Parts: sequence; structure tokens; C-alpha cells
Amino acid sequence: MEKTTARRSRKVGVHEGPMSRMRRIKARTRKKQRDRWRRSEIKKKNIDQSLKFVYSDNNSLSVIFHDNNLLMGVVGEFNKNLQELEKITNCSLYSRGNSILIKSTPEKNEKIKNAIQFLSNQFINNGSIENKDILSSVDNFMINEKVKNNNVTDIIKTPKKSIIPRSEKQKNYVRALRESDIVISAGPAGTGKTFLAVAVGLTMLLEKKIERIILSRPAVEAGERLGFLPGDMKEKVDPYLRPLYDSLYDLFDFEKIQRMIEIGDIEIAPLAFMRGRTLKNSFAILDEAQNATDTQIKMFLTRIGENSKIVVNGDPTQIDLSNKNMSGLVRSKKLLGHLKEISIVDFDHSDVVRHPLVSKIVKAYSNND
Repeated sequence: MEKTTARRSRKVGVHEGPMSRMRRIKARTRKKQRDRWRRSEIKKKNIDQSLKFVYSDNNSLSVIFHDNNLLMGVVGEFNKNLQELEKITNCSLYSRGNSILIKSTPEKNEKIKNAIQFLSNQFINNGSIENKDILSSVDNFMINEKVKNNNVTDIIKTPKKSIIPRSEKQKNYVRALRESDIVISAGPAGTGKTFLAVAVGLTMLLEKKIERIILSRPAVEAGERLGFLPGDMKEKVDPYLRPLYDSLYDLFDFEKIQRMIEIGDIEIAPLAFMRGRTLKNSFAILDEAQNATDTQIKMFLTRIGENSKIVVNGDPTQIDLSNKNMSGLVRSKKLLGHLKEISIVDFDHSDVVRHPLVSKIVKAYSNND
């Protein structure tokens, strides 16, 4: 019925919103083709990834590139990447010949040097640099982290991009996701809890280490009474799982994700529907777990079956339950932290990888609690 309606709407020139579904699919397809072409071109050119750093007495640092293709990729068209990096760091950056000149304090010079190393790896791995990569490249952890490609052992390679953990805690989290049966993580928004879990789960599914990914979260805003919402179960719970969908679409083709959902390789299930099940050969993620009660989290954790992993993520500072003491996230960490099969990972404001302002906001609220 939907297909018929869509065909009719196109005949009369009526679009679903500002861009029709067909145009969105075509746009994604073109972007996918461009990214694939960029990656293939990079491989053909056999880009020299080495960088040389020359320090001067006048508080300046030169980053010398041995490959102009890599330099152009990092600097961006019309120096747009360099200008964005300059704006974020409030430093002076100049593209001169085959080098980038940094003029600031010694501490900031090191930070930007590490940011340029990070962006070089992003270009080599993904064929392009996005604005969010530039924002992430200047996080505080970059001062102490060396992100040379051959030093990173925890890269998550997905069809669209390679994800590099951007803090020590993110590295520990990725290792836990790969090695532990159950992972419980808590921390503020923007620390990568959901995105990294989805990325690891998707790679395991594509490598056929598991048979399906199960995405769940408590629908607190609807009081778990999803029957009042229109549509089937998937349509009812979709609004509450949008962050998980966004992560999937960011890592894999839109059409293929839709196909995986249709055939059951990716399953959407509200937390209330998990009771009585045993999850075998699965990677199950419970998101927004701060809004699950102690009983619900216990129920979810005990669904684990043969060759399965369970991930429980949440932010204890964003509890939406009417009685905040009912949240089971913090208690589950205390009760289960001693078990060797279960990993507990706690993030804080220093691990936020969104806009730098997000970290400052989180810290301000934390200090006020």
C-alpha cells in the first residue's frame, strides 16, 4: 500500500517532506560511490604516510608531509579543514609548500600536531575528512595520545569507515566489547558508548561471529504502553531507538541496514518484550539503561545465551523515571563488578567526543551536583 502511495505521489509531483525517499537513497548512493572511489584512489597512489616534525625557537612547529596527496586531504579544498582547525584551537596555521606551520604555545603546538596525525589517519582509512573528525581531533586526550596508524591496535573497521578509539577509556571499552561476555558502561552523552557498541556489533555480524544484533531500550516516555502508538511493534519503538539507527546508518549503507532489519539480522525490541527469551549467537545492546529498573536490568542480563554478548549503556545523570531511586544501572555495577566475565567502564566529561563545548557543559553540571 505504501509503495502504491509513493508511486502516485511522484506522478503528481508531491514529495514526502523536503526530499523524497528516492532522492535520499540516490544521494546516499552517490556519497557511497564517491567514498569508495576516494579509498580506491588512495590505495592506487600508495600514499606515503610518514610525517616529519621540525621545532623552531620562535614557538613554531612545522609538520612536513612526504606525500602531497595526503597534505591536500588533510588541508582540505581551499584550506577549509585547516581553517576549521584554526578556528577551533584559536591558533595560527599556515599551509606552506609541503608542510603545515603551527604558531602557538608549545603545549598547543603539540596538541595540534597530534590532531594533524589523527586527521592523516582518518584520510588514509576513510578517503575523506568530515567536520566531526576535525572537532574530535582536538580533544584533550590527543595531547597524550599518539595516533600513528601503526600504533593503533583497536581500530574498528566497518564498510563505511574505520573508527579509532579517541581516549584511553574508549580503548578499554572497545577491548571489553570484544573480550567480555557482558559490558556495563555509564557516562555522559557524547562519550561514544552507543556508537562504539553498535560498531563492534556490526563488525561481528558481518564477520559472521554472531547471527544477529538486538537493539533495545526502555520506552519510559510512553510508560512502556506502546500499544497506544500507531503501527506495528517496530514502528512503535522506532522513535526511542533513533540514536541506534543513526549509528547504524553512519557505519553501513542505508539500503543494506534496511534489508538486515527485514530479514531479522538486526532486531528491534522494546525492553518489555525481552522477558522469557534466550539470546543465542547474538549481540544485544540495551541503551538508555538508566531508565530501566533493577528488575528490568536483571531480566535483560539473564537473557544471555550461548555465544552471545550483552551491552548495557546509560547515563546516571539523565534518569527519567518518576522515582530516580528505581534506576538499576548504578546498582548493577556495584553488584556485578567483581565478576571476571563482566566488564564495567565508567566515562566522564573528559571522554566526550562531540563538540568541545559539550564536555564543558557536562563538567559544569557535574560540579554543581
